[in-house]
Amino acid sequence: MIAAKPLPSYLIQRYHGWKATSYTENQAWYRRLATEGQRPRAMVISCCDSRVHVTSMFGADQGEFFIHRNIANLVPPYQPDGDHHGTSAAVEYAVTALKVAHLIVLGHSQCGGVRGCIEMCKGNAPELEKPESFVGRWMDILRTKFDAVAGIEDDEEQAQQLEKHAVIRSLENLMTFPFIVDAIDSGSLTLHGLWTDIGEGGLQCYDPSAEKFLSV
Repeated sequence: MIAAKPLPSYLIQRYHGWKATSYTENQAWYRRLATEGQRPRAMVISCCDSRVHVTSMFGADQGEFFIHRNIANLVPPYQPDGDHHGTSAAVEYAVTALKVAHLIVLGHSQCGGVRGCIEMCKGNAPELEKPESFVGRWMDILRTKFDAVAGIEDDEEQAQQLEKHAVIRSLENLMTFPFIVDAIDSGSLTLHGLWTDIGEGGLQCYDPSAEKFLSV
Protein backbone atom coordinates (compact mmCIF):
# COMPACT_ATOMS: atom_id res chain seq x y z
CA MET A 1 0.00 0.00 0.00
CA ILE A 2 1.34 3.43 -0.96
CA ALA A 3 0.58 6.11 1.63
CA ALA A 4 0.29 9.06 -0.75
CA LYS A 5 -2.15 11.93 -0.21
CA PRO A 6 -3.37 14.83 -2.40
CA LEU A 7 -1.26 17.99 -2.39
CA PRO A 8 -1.95 20.58 0.33
CA SER A 9 -4.26 23.32 -0.91
CA TYR A 10 -1.63 26.08 -0.60
CA LEU A 11 0.68 24.23 -2.99
CA ILE A 12 -2.15 23.70 -5.47
CA GLN A 13 -2.95 27.42 -5.35
CA ARG A 14 0.69 28.34 -5.92
CA TYR A 15 0.91 25.96 -8.85
CA HIS A 16 -2.12 27.49 -10.55
CA GLY A 17 -0.67 30.95 -9.94
CA TRP A 18 2.60 29.93 -11.59
CA LYS A 19 0.84 28.29 -14.51
CA ALA A 20 -1.27 31.39 -15.14
CA THR A 21 1.64 33.84 -14.91
CA SER A 22 5.24 32.64 -15.25
CA TYR A 23 4.48 29.68 -17.46
CA THR A 24 1.97 31.46 -19.69
CA GLU A 25 4.29 34.44 -20.18
CA ASN A 26 7.23 32.17 -21.07
CA GLN A 27 5.45 29.26 -22.71
CA ALA A 28 7.68 29.24 -25.80
CA TRP A 29 10.78 28.94 -23.61
CA TYR A 30 9.39 26.03 -21.60
CA ARG A 31 8.38 24.20 -24.77
CA ARG A 32 11.83 24.76 -26.21
CA LEU A 33 13.41 23.28 -23.08
CA ALA A 34 11.12 20.28 -23.40
CA THR A 35 11.80 19.61 -27.07
CA GLU A 36 15.50 20.49 -27.27
CA GLY A 37 16.55 19.05 -23.91
CA GLN A 38 18.69 20.56 -21.20
CA ARG A 39 22.09 22.14 -21.73
CA PRO A 40 23.13 23.35 -18.27
CA ARG A 41 26.42 25.21 -18.06
CA ALA A 42 27.11 24.12 -14.48
CA MET A 43 26.31 21.46 -11.93
CA VAL A 44 25.76 22.62 -8.36
CA ILE A 45 26.01 20.22 -5.43
CA SER A 46 24.35 21.90 -2.47
CA CYS A 47 22.77 20.99 0.84
CA CYS A 48 19.15 19.88 1.19
CA ASP A 49 18.67 22.79 3.62
CA SER A 50 15.59 24.74 2.50
CA ARG A 51 17.37 28.04 3.21
CA VAL A 52 19.92 27.41 0.45
CA HIS A 53 18.28 28.79 -2.72
CA VAL A 54 20.85 28.24 -5.45
CA THR A 55 18.90 29.62 -8.40
CA SER A 56 17.98 32.79 -6.52
CA MET A 57 21.57 33.40 -5.40
CA PHE A 58 22.87 33.38 -8.95
CA GLY A 59 19.77 34.60 -10.77
CA ALA A 60 19.67 31.36 -12.76
CA ASP A 61 16.94 30.60 -15.26
CA GLN A 62 15.29 27.22 -15.66
CA GLY A 63 17.62 24.91 -17.58
CA GLU A 64 20.80 26.74 -16.54
CA PHE A 65 21.88 24.67 -13.50
CA PHE A 66 21.94 20.92 -13.01
CA ILE A 67 21.36 20.75 -9.25
CA HIS A 68 21.95 17.87 -6.86
CA ARG A 69 21.16 18.28 -3.17
CA ASN A 70 22.06 16.08 -0.24
CA ILE A 71 22.82 16.35 3.47
CA ALA A 72 25.79 18.74 3.96
CA ASN A 73 26.60 18.94 0.22
CA LEU A 74 28.94 15.96 0.43
CA VAL A 75 30.42 13.89 -2.37
CA PRO A 76 31.55 10.36 -1.47
CA PRO A 77 34.74 8.94 -2.97
CA TYR A 78 34.63 7.01 -6.24
CA GLN A 79 33.35 3.54 -5.33
CA PRO A 80 32.16 1.42 -8.30
CA ASP A 81 30.87 -1.45 -6.16
CA GLY A 82 27.52 -1.99 -7.86
CA ASP A 83 25.59 -0.47 -4.95
CA HIS A 84 23.23 2.52 -5.02
CA HIS A 85 25.08 5.84 -5.29
CA GLY A 86 22.73 8.76 -5.98
CA THR A 87 25.29 11.53 -5.69
CA SER A 88 27.89 9.71 -7.78
CA ALA A 89 25.26 8.95 -10.42
CA ALA A 90 24.31 12.64 -10.63
CA VAL A 91 27.96 13.64 -10.97
CA GLU A 92 28.56 11.04 -13.67
CA TYR A 93 25.53 12.17 -15.67
CA ALA A 94 26.42 15.85 -15.40
CA VAL A 95 30.04 15.39 -16.50
CA THR A 96 29.82 12.58 -19.06
CA ALA A 97 26.37 13.12 -20.58
CA LEU A 98 25.54 16.80 -20.09
CA LYS A 99 29.15 17.93 -20.43
CA VAL A 100 28.83 20.72 -17.85
CA ALA A 101 31.69 23.21 -17.90
CA HIS A 102 31.66 23.91 -14.16
CA LEU A 103 31.06 21.73 -11.12
CA ILE A 104 30.32 23.76 -8.00
CA VAL A 105 30.16 22.48 -4.41
CA LEU A 106 28.20 24.96 -2.28
CA GLY A 107 28.39 24.77 1.51
CA HIS A 108 26.56 27.03 3.94
CA SER A 109 26.36 28.37 7.47
CA GLN A 110 24.25 26.76 10.20
CA CYS A 111 24.40 23.36 8.49
CA GLY A 112 22.52 20.78 10.56
CA GLY A 113 24.36 17.86 9.01
CA VAL A 114 27.74 19.31 9.91
CA ARG A 115 26.60 20.01 13.45
CA GLY A 116 25.40 16.41 13.68
CA CYS A 117 28.87 15.29 12.61
CA ILE A 118 30.42 17.42 15.35
CA GLU A 119 28.12 15.89 17.94
CA MET A 120 29.04 12.40 16.73
CA CYS A 121 32.73 13.18 16.95
CA LYS A 122 32.25 14.50 20.50
CA GLY A 123 30.32 11.38 21.51
CA ASN A 124 27.07 13.28 22.04
CA ALA A 125 24.91 11.69 19.32
CA PRO A 126 24.47 7.94 19.97
CA GLU A 127 21.42 7.89 17.68
CA LEU A 128 23.63 8.88 14.74
CA GLU A 129 26.16 6.19 15.59
CA LYS A 130 23.63 3.41 15.00
CA PRO A 131 24.27 1.37 11.83
CA GLU A 132 20.73 2.07 10.65
CA SER A 133 21.16 5.86 10.78
CA PHE A 134 21.35 7.03 7.18
CA VAL A 135 22.37 10.53 8.30
CA GLY A 136 25.11 9.23 10.57
CA ARG A 137 26.61 6.93 7.95
CA TRP A 138 26.46 9.71 5.37
CA MET A 139 28.24 12.12 7.69
CA ASP A 140 31.01 9.54 8.15
CA ILE A 141 32.33 11.01 4.89
CA LEU A 142 33.29 14.12 6.85
CA ARG A 143 34.36 12.63 10.19
CA THR A 144 38.08 12.53 9.51
CA LYS A 145 38.06 16.30 8.95
CA PHE A 146 37.00 16.91 12.55
CA ASP A 147 40.59 16.63 13.77
CA ALA A 148 41.35 19.85 11.88
CA VAL A 149 38.80 21.80 13.94
CA ALA A 150 38.79 19.89 17.23
CA GLY A 151 40.96 22.51 18.94
CA ILE A 152 38.62 25.43 18.18
CA GLU A 153 36.89 26.39 21.43
CA ASP A 154 34.16 28.62 20.02
CA ASP A 155 31.27 26.38 18.90
CA GLU A 156 30.11 28.67 16.10
CA GLU A 157 33.59 29.06 14.67
CA GLN A 158 34.21 25.33 14.94
CA ALA A 159 31.01 24.55 13.04
CA GLN A 160 31.75 27.15 10.39
CA GLN A 161 35.22 25.77 9.78
CA LEU A 162 33.93 22.20 9.50
CA GLU A 163 31.28 23.42 7.03
CA LYS A 164 34.11 24.68 4.88
CA HIS A 165 36.00 21.43 5.33
CA ALA A 166 32.89 19.65 4.03
CA VAL A 167 33.32 21.57 0.78
CA ILE A 168 37.02 20.71 0.66
CA ARG A 169 36.33 17.03 1.37
CA SER A 170 33.85 16.97 -1.52
CA LEU A 171 36.38 18.59 -3.85
CA GLU A 172 38.98 16.03 -2.78
CA ASN A 173 36.58 13.15 -3.37
CA LEU A 174 35.55 14.48 -6.78
CA MET A 175 39.17 14.09 -7.83
CA THR A 176 38.91 10.33 -7.21
CA PHE A 177 36.49 10.01 -10.15
CA PRO A 178 38.51 9.11 -13.27
CA PHE A 179 36.11 10.84 -15.67
CA ILE A 180 36.38 14.08 -13.69
CA VAL A 181 40.17 13.99 -13.79
CA ASP A 182 40.00 13.36 -17.54
CA ALA A 183 37.61 16.29 -18.06
CA ILE A 184 39.79 18.63 -16.00
CA ASP A 185 42.94 17.53 -17.82
CA SER A 186 41.26 18.16 -21.19
CA GLY A 187 40.22 21.65 -20.10
CA SER A 188 36.50 20.95 -20.45
CA LEU A 189 35.67 21.08 -16.71
CA THR A 190 36.56 23.24 -13.72
CA LEU A 191 35.78 22.62 -10.05
CA HIS A 192 34.72 25.34 -7.62
CA GLY A 193 34.19 25.32 -3.85
CA LEU A 194 31.86 27.90 -2.31
CA TRP A 195 30.50 28.66 1.14
CA THR A 196 27.62 31.04 1.83
CA ASP A 197 26.58 32.79 5.03
CA ILE A 198 22.79 32.51 5.06
CA GLY A 199 22.17 35.34 7.51
CA GLU A 200 24.58 37.82 5.96
CA GLY A 201 24.20 36.82 2.32
CA GLY A 202 27.97 36.51 2.02
CA LEU A 203 29.74 34.22 -0.44
CA GLN A 204 33.27 32.83 -0.21
CA CYS A 205 35.25 30.84 -2.77
CA TYR A 206 37.96 28.32 -1.91
CA ASP A 207 41.42 29.26 -3.17
CA PRO A 208 43.58 26.10 -3.17
CA SER A 209 46.79 28.07 -3.59
CA ALA A 210 46.07 30.03 -0.41
CA GLU A 211 44.35 27.03 1.22
CA LYS A 212 41.49 29.20 2.47
CA PHE A 213 38.12 30.67 1.49
CA LEU A 214 38.14 34.21 0.17
CA SER A 215 35.18 36.59 -0.16
CA VAL A 216 33.69 36.90 -3.62
